[in-house]
Amino acid sequence: FQLYGYCYQDSNDIPDTLTTITELGSPLEMIQLLQTSWEDRFRICLSLVRLLHYLAHSPLGSVTLLDFRPRQFVIVDGELKVTDLDDASIEESSCTSNSDCFMEFPARNFTLPCSVEGRCQSMNEKRNLYNAYRFFFTYLLPHSAPSSLRPLLDKIVNATGNHNKHGNAKYLALELSHSPSVNSEFTQKCVKSANAQYRRVPEAFIPDENYRCWPSYHHKGCLLSVFDVNEAIEICDSYSQCKAFVLTNQTTWTGRQLVFFKMASNHIVPDPDKITYVKVTD
Repeated sequence: FQLYGYCYQDSNDIPDTLTTITELGSPLEMIQLLQTSWEDRFRICLSLVRLLHYLAHSPLGSVTLLDFRPRQFVIVDGELKVTDLDDASIEESSCTSNSDCFMEFPARNFTLPCSVEGRCQSMNEKRNLYNAYRFFFTYLLPHSAPSSLRPLLDKIVNATGNHNKHGNAKYLALELSHSPSVNSEFTQKCVKSANAQYRRVPEAFIPDENYRCWPSYHHKGCLLSVFDVNEAIEICDSYSQCKAFVLTNQTTWTGRQLVFFKMASNHIVPDPDKITYVKVTD
């Protein structure tokens, strides 16, 4: 979370007062997140994995968030950031045997190895990872995910939920950030031959004739991301009410183009930044 400034002062009422000034973020509402596109949910999980990697290897050592819940995070420019560090700790639990390294959660428990130095190995990191699994990954990653990415996502969910050999922040950060499967999924797509023909109308926009679809980037219309015109045609063909679509000059964070899908083309207006495609009827 970006710190813009702070003020330290002593007061008669509250000694050692520290006031911080941080960037403004939006409260995290899980129900709203589940209604967003999978692409946006993936971005949030990716930013969370990068945060977990930083906490595991911070300059202070491995940091755990003892109060790891959605209310401790905000969304800033589509990415997840932690806002409350009051319950952060860098203390790794001491131990004399493995039984001292017992972690208890509502759904399941774990026992970690006790190191020769008398510390529970990676307990701070493992606690953060499992909390990320039960509060975020299990809800945001699998739901409506692209089929080609499901093996990778299943591996990530299992790694964080079961603490298997891949259950560490560094591995997850590398897998999510650099996986060829993720990159190819968002940069190319195989498209079936279109059933309908479309007439191209350059520098044109349809201001009305909206219908709602899910998931959509616009709450009053059907605004989706596509790789190219062929994918837009395939989507329009799949909706019985779709009779036209409009390519915008806006893109998502992965570079996919945003497209409005319309249920009619009775009123077309000039717009130099958009291209309209109208379905040709017999």
